[in-house]
Amino acid sequence: MEIQLKSEITCPNCGYKKVEDMPTNACQFFYECENCKEVLRPNEGDCCVYCSFGSVKCPSIQLNENCC
Repeated sequence: MEIQLKSEITCPNCGYKKVEDMPTNACQFFYECENCKEVLRPNEGDCCVYCSFGSVKCPSIQLNENCC
């Protein structure tokens, strides 16, 4: 299985979308929306902002590994 390293994050506050490169060596716990400046944090039970708001889950989850 090939790991996808790009994910489109959708801001739940304003709906703004942006494709971002996901880190492979760490989880991203915070993400600031470029449009409304809302700081996103993972939803309860998710390890990172990509798992909560991205179109693709983070690399660790894609590999069925524990996330961070």
